[in-house]
Amino acid sequence: MSHYSRLSKIVIDVPPADHDREVAFWSGAVGQELTQGSRFPEYHGADLRGAEFGLLIQRLGEGQGRLHLDVHTDDLEAEVARLEALGAQRAAMVHSWWILRDPAGLLFCVVPEPAGSLNDGNARRWD
Repeated sequence: MSHYSRLSKIVIDVPPADHDREVAFWSGAVGQELTQGSRFPEYHGADLRGAEFGLLIQRLGEGQGRLHLDVHTDDLEAEVARLEALGAQRAAMVHSWWILRDPAGLLFCVVPEPAGSLNDGNARRWD
């Protein structure tokens, strides 16, 4: 069974003390408001104009600041299995998505998208 996926978000993870300054900085840097999420209030973000991806600022509960990427897919298990075959390892399931480690040990997320939202026009098809 085929599925779709695409690189969808750049996520800047920041400690709570830096969060508001980081949101203000990146809102100014990209020239648009980064709004607070309703389902997950620890995120502020926006789809970037003229780009096929978005920017999120995530308030961490603990840990140092870092960047990570989000891959969005219409078949979570198929995409995680595909990435594991390339060398990724599962780190944790959070909410409805998987946090994985790439071969260098860097974290990234695989996030489910609603059925039908990814297609040949906006994502890569994997057979």
